Amino acid sequence: MKIPEVLARSQLGRSIWTFRREFVWVGVFSFFANLLMLSPTLFMLQVFDRVMISQNEFTLIGLILVISLFFGVMAFAEWIRSRLLVRAGVRFDEFLNSQVFKASFDANLNQVANNPIQSFSDLTNLRQFLTGNGIFAIFDTPWTPIYIIVLFMMNFWLGFVAIIFTGFFIALAWYSHRITAAGNERANQAQIKANTYLNGKLRHAETVEALGMLANLRRHWLVLHGTQNVEAFEAQHLQHQVQAFVKFVQYSQQSLVLALGALLAIRGEISAGAMVASNALVGNALRPISVLVSTWKQFADAQASYGRLEKLLEDHPEREASHATDVVRGQITLENLVATAPGRKDPILRGLNVSFNAGEVVAIVGPSGAGKSTLARCIIGIWPNVTGRVLLDGQDISTWSRDELGPHLGYLPQDIELFEGTIAENIGRFSDLKPEWVIEAAQRTGIHDMVLRFPKGYDTQMGEAGGLLSGGQRQRVGLARAIYGNPAMVVLDEPNANLDEAGEVALIKAVKELRDQGRTVFMVVHQQNILSVADRVLVLNEGVIKQFGRLAVNPAIAAPQA
Repeated sequence: MKIPEVLARSQLGRSIWTFRREFVWVGVFSFFANLLMLSPTLFMLQVFDRVMISQNEFTLIGLILVISLFFGVMAFAEWIRSRLLVRAGVRFDEFLNSQVFKASFDANLNQVANNPIQSFSDLTNLRQFLTGNGIFAIFDTPWTPIYIIVLFMMNFWLGFVAIIFTGFFIALAWYSHRITAAGNERANQAQIKANTYLNGKLRHAETVEALGMLANLRRHWLVLHGTQNVEAFEAQHLQHQVQAFVKFVQYSQQSLVLALGALLAIRGEISAGAMVASNALVGNALRPISVLVSTWKQFADAQASYGRLEKLLEDHPEREASHATDVVRGQITLENLVATAPGRKDPILRGLNVSFNAGEVVAIVGPSGAGKSTLARCIIGIWPNVTGRVLLDGQDISTWSRDELGPHLGYLPQDIELFEGTIAENIGRFSDLKPEWVIEAAQRTGIHDMVLRFPKGYDTQMGEAGGLLSGGQRQRVGLARAIYGNPAMVVLDEPNANLDEAGEVALIKAVKELRDQGRTVFMVVHQQNILSVADRVLVLNEGVIKQFGRLAVNPAIAAPQA
């Protein structure tokens, strides 16, 4: 079966197409479920037009047994198709969650995601729609014309009225979407904005409390929250109006169709059984349309979620790494490297061309804003906005498999990022831990004895963002993580920023050991005392290299600006 063009043009569409077999079977069971929905109509016709006239109790018992069998088969078909969709929804989530996770991570890494969690909410919305009443209504709607044809076979006016109500419900669904879609989107965006603002401030609760900023931040949040409430109120108000009108039309339809049936029965154009059965048949014809009206918001949300996920996966496809190796030497070459940032007019780094030997220690110095941290991120291959090339062992680092390259690299960022989990898990990068490597990294950074003093040692939970530890302790745990497994290349961004004298001694010792083992080390430093461990020093200023060589560095160029 050829994939439809609307699905073939995106990765998400092709992923949904892989579940076509489940949807085909749902369609098959929907066929039997809707076909058997005619059973109540036939039962009423037989009861009113046969049993009531013949007064035959055995005929009634026979009809009851037959209709019970039909109802059982119909219930089984409904249960099977529900189960199929639920299982398909679980498989759909399992099939896409890793892709969405990686794409969201890439979007956040490239600084283009305002709210990374939105992607997972979109995946949940899409999965819930694919397993909810809305998708059943889509499978049931093609049966509406069949029910209307049966009504026309009973009487022209019954079919005509069914068409009128069907068209009215379709128009109502379209109109409700038109007047509520924009309001729902505004309410959703206002909620995301308010929650993002609040979560960002809660992560820095200590600073907020210490500086007495709570009242000011609450005032700003209340403005956002108030906007969210206003938008949500207006959107819900419109939805409730639409729902109330839909109920009015539904109740009116039942009464009007029954009245029309009664009129036709009085005139002798239909029987009493047809009068009652036609009302149920019109209800069956309009049921999927009514469900579509009531679930239109879910459909609109799913459509918006589909669009966002489609764009996310298209903009951030799975990385195709063409280079992987078991041996990394750590030789780095920059070829006309230019680094920029969104919203910034001038480049951060301006056409750098330089080579670094494998196994040497390079110190990167310069005034604040010179581009040192950006250069460190470019060297390790995580700065998104670059032109030119960063070559690792002669191969563009962007073509390396990050999963396979990661164990060969060590990185200590300027802002220490530790994660909720144990000390051992943080040092071991949450991989399959090798206890001897964890202990070795801790010993080389001088924190082994400190860790053993905790009640649970290396199994001590650090709390969110390593809140259990002091700034210096977090720095040293981050350093231990960077050198875990003796990586071939280590990039340290201001590694001694929070260290005391003992910590600096441990840092210098660890760097010397890495050099002795032939590892390549880059250090972004401000303090002159740590330069003694470097083989060469690169002086950066305003995004260009001012000096590069042995330790003869002009202090006026290397010193940070006041």
